[in-house]
Formats: sequence, structure tokens, C-alpha cells
Amino acid sequence: MRRLACVVAAALALAANAHAQQNVPEPDGYRTDNYRAAVPATLAGVRVVTTAEAETIWRAGSGVFIDVLPRAPKPPNLPAGTVWRDTPRLNIPGSVWLPDTGYGKLAEATEAYLRRGLERASGGNKAALLVIYCQENCWMSWNAAKRVLSYGYRNVVWYPEGSEGWERANLPVAEATPEPRTEENGGK
Repeated sequence: MRRLACVVAAALALAANAHAQQNVPEPDGYRTDNYRAAVPATLAGVRVVTTAEAETIWRAGSGVFIDVLPRAPKPPNLPAGTVWRDTPRLNIPGSVWLPDTGYGKLAEATEAYLRRGLERASGGNKAALLVIYCQENCWMSWNAAKRVLSYGYRNVVWYPEGSEGWERANLPVAEATPEPRTEENGGK
């Protein structure tokens, strides 16, 4: 009986979250704060996919997955000689990780980094299938998908469940390394 109550409570929580997402309107511009909050169920001009649909694209190798989760910055006040290790990022295998490119406002160097990363990932093909994601309930992926669409890419997919939905489905993950930021592609 207790287990049934837990299952019912979990189902109600999931339903409430799904209902909350349906009620989040798409903003006219980009979201610039409170990035970890309920996201809209839609993004005009972009196809929204579930985990099952993202898995189908991934298994077929028919699209390029773009992870936009920010990279944790090195703390500025670490004592001299302290070894700094980034927290490992586990994402969808084969993804291109373009960290920090989902903020509502991007510095010129970050926007150039995003554009060049997309150019490399798509092979310069504006019709290439690009699947944009980060984490569940993360406006960064919504912003990035909207921005990618504004660059003229025509086959943009937004995967709002992101790496959390992927892991919840027990799908494989891989430790990610961010795409390098060189002077040629927009800074450090």
C-alpha cells in the first residue's frame, strides 16, 4: 500500500510538472535570468522532441547533438598551488559541447564561438539536423535553439529533457570535453 502511494505521488508530481510546462509562454526574446525553471512546451520554428525521439535520431546518426550546458568557472580565490579539476560533464555520446552559449545575452566572443562551433558541427550545411539540449528545465537550451534558428539553420530540434531525461531512460552517456576556444574561433 505504501509503495502504491509513492507511485501515485510520483505520477502526480510528473503530471503537475508537465502541466506547468504547458502553461509557460514563449517569451518574445531570450530568457536572461532564472535559467533553471519550467520551460515552454514549444519553441516557434523548432521541432521539440521527447527522449524516445532523441534516441531515435541518435541511434540513426541522423543529427548532430549540441550540448550548451555552461562550464563551471574556476573559483577566483583559490590559494596558489591548488589543483583545480572541472566537474566531469556526462552528456549524450558524440555530442558537441559548446558551453556557455545558452545565456540570454552573449558576449561577442561567445557568439563567435557558437557560430563557428555550429559551422564545424554541421559541416557548413544550414539544413543539417541539429539537436540542442542541456538539462531538464533549462532555459539555456531553449535560448540556444532559438539563437541557432536565427542564424539561418533550418532543421533545429530542441530536446528539453536534456541529459537528465537521457540518463533517466538509462541511455549511454560519455564524459565530455568542451570544444576548444581558440583565438581563431572567438577567444579563450
